[in-house]
Amino acid sequence: MRPTQVTERRNDPTSSPLDERQWGDGELVITIDGPAGAGKSTVARGLAARLGFAFLDTGAMYRSVTLGCLRQGVSWDDASAIGRVAGRVEIRFEGDRVLLDGEDVSAAIRSTEVTDHIRWVADNAEVRALLGGLQRRAAVGMRIVTEGRDQGSEVFPDAACKIFLTASPETRARRRHAELAARGQAATYAEVLSAQIRRDQEDASRPVGALRPADDAVIVSTDGLSEEQVIERLVQIVAARALATDPNAE
Repeated sequence: MRPTQVTERRNDPTSSPLDERQWGDGELVITIDGPAGAGKSTVARGLAARLGFAFLDTGAMYRSVTLGCLRQGVSWDDASAIGRVAGRVEIRFEGDRVLLDGEDVSAAIRSTEVTDHIRWVADNAEVRALLGGLQRRAAVGMRIVTEGRDQGSEVFPDAACKIFLTASPETRARRRHAELAARGQAATYAEVLSAQIRRDQEDASRPVGALRPADDAVIVSTDGLSEEQVIERLVQIVAARALATDPNAE
């Protein structure tokens, strides 16, 4: 697999909640994990923008590999073939766009078909090792917000700040149902909720990269909160963690 490219956004010292003297200007990783539908990607992207950091959407990486497998007609029972696809494809991020081998697949990777098959990719030990290594290389020397299922617990165990974002299955199902409706994809709320509960059970029992909060993660529930309220809460958590890590803090 060729290197994933991400673009760093430098902090605006007039608006950043972080004092450069606290964490310096070197590599700094903030991880956001949580169950499907908790709003991780949207909130992580918003937090990165507020902090002036780069953003790494690891879920999009797994979805891109899944789309590649679908297009190549790979058998889901053939773990080695799935691993070979992951090793060949090129995934790049350009702003909010996700490119698979140069093609913008930002919408295609969010399809129901990709969602229904992503578990075969996400449960593949070879793929997780490949993508985990790629994610770590993408973060070298960067100030970055990265989100996924195992970023704080597995990929970046030494991250400066770890957040576990969650919400009730009902709240997450309502969000997913609205998202599908906006894309013109037919599904009832009951169907989405049932799939959400099944996905939660599967994610928690994955053989590799199982969904769990890191021991030192801050758990944040998004129930009843707007997107902006969640981002503001995370900014406060990051700023507090920066202060707690500052050797010059009184």
